[in-house]
Amino acid sequence: MILDIGNTLQKIAVFNNDDEVYCQSCPFVTKEILLSVLNQYATKYSIVSTVAKPDEQVIELLKTNTRMIHFTHQTKLPITILYDNSASLGLDRIANAVGAAILFPDQNVLSIQAGTCLVFDFVNERKEYIGGSISPGMNMRFEALHEKTKNLPLLRVEDYCSNFLGTYTFGSISSGVVNGICYEIDGFIEEYQAKFKNLIVLLTGGDAVYLQKLIKNTTFAASNVVLKGLNEIIKFNV
Repeated sequence: MILDIGNTLQKIAVFNNDDEVYCQSCPFVTKEILLSVLNQYATKYSIVSTVAKPDEQVIELLKTNTRMIHFTHQTKLPITILYDNSASLGLDRIANAVGAAILFPDQNVLSIQAGTCLVFDFVNERKEYIGGSISPGMNMRFEALHEKTKNLPLLRVEDYCSNFLGTYTFGSISSGVVNGICYEIDGFIEEYQAKFKNLIVLLTGGDAVYLQKLIKNTTFAASNVVLKGLNEIIKFNV
């Protein structure tokens, strides 16, 4: 069982070896939700990855009903971290890197998470995590334009219009944010391709569905890379 507590959503998933047999996303994983999943699946091991404070009742339930791994920077990993300050590296980025390395072993992999933030993580063919980049995600960019100005309206990614040339305010904001993030992604991909041969590019995260068809470079759509990485970390530790 995997509990992934992110900035925007929390996910609970169950794997049978490498097969994901259950996954649910919600604003908060409660004791009741966890009990329901535990009653459905005989779960032996669990792992918790969090960027926010988890529900203590949920953690206690996992400790009582499973052999729980609390994912930290000291947890053993199936990849090597070469980040300059590994203690400052987000656990979600580590799990994402592990998932990318497992999906495409012995290859250079760039995994792009398009969610609350736009996060690039690079793992080389020797399963060494080098680093990447972080910038605001799409909704964060829309929110910044609205909150840091007096008159610009708040848009969401769902409001995207396909016109490159915005001829009204909504269209201009939509074009600037969505096309801007696509140019950013394409630009980064091309820089990585110039430096690393035989590069595989993964696109994951909640906004990937909107961006996949707009990005010029070829990417592989990959769902739940972080969850796959966390499952691999469980296997590596037990």
